[in-house]
Amino acid sequence: MVKKKIRCVIVEDEQAAMEALKAYLAKYCPQLELVGEATDARQAEKVLHEQQPQLVFLDVEMPFGNAFDVLDACADLNFETIFVTAFSTYSIQALNQSAAYYLLKPVSIEELILAVDKVCQEIDKQDTFQRNTVVAQNFREQQIVKWQVVLPTLEGFEVIRMDDIIRLQGNGNFTDIFLKDGTKKMACRFLKHYDEVLPFPFLRVHKSHIINMECVSAYHKQAGGYVTLSDQTEIDISAQYKDRFLNYFK
Repeated sequence: MVKKKIRCVIVEDEQAAMEALKAYLAKYCPQLELVGEATDARQAEKVLHEQQPQLVFLDVEMPFGNAFDVLDACADLNFETIFVTAFSTYSIQALNQSAAYYLLKPVSIEELILAVDKVCQEIDKQDTFQRNTVVAQNFREQQIVKWQVVLPTLEGFEVIRMDDIIRLQGNGNFTDIFLKDGTKKMACRFLKHYDEVLPFPFLRVHKSHIINMECVSAYHKQAGGYVTLSDQTEIDISAQYKDRFLNYFK
């Protein structure tokens, strides 16, 4: 039995970038069928409703709006999104917290293949999750601490507010995340991932610990240095992280 191809649409306002992505998909992603193109937000809304694709390559900035305007206008549709963007720290942070797939311009063939393979696996498993809503909300929220964080778990995904996190602790291939309400979540990511993507006030203070600096109740010099957090947890401060930690309070 021939496997049915995954229907996709490209939304991209730069003609050269559009043609390059089309060529890459035709050559390296045979599991996809391109069923539509759009060059601005208005056209994208129309094409997506007409074609109802399973996957959309969505440029972040475009005429008549941006990617998140398109997502709002197509909230009634169910599709996976691979964002395509020029580098912007704020945009990348928003995408990371939302567990969204994205490609930086100019698009790398290797990264494209990897992203497409991951998305196709989720589509095949019908393991859909509304990242689109979360990433749109994050991008519009000016206070980063109020962003929502998507946690991949063994059962699927969970969404939490960033400012609800007190601390994160490495647990082998996983990360335990401790919340202000006393609950704990286990994410299927290394602690290193959160060290790279979580913005300040989250600070790594130990090879096994990242803390929310807004939750520090006290610092103690004894035993090499440790902090007490708002939930009364005591966390050691490693020597290599101590100067950066203390600079926050100067």
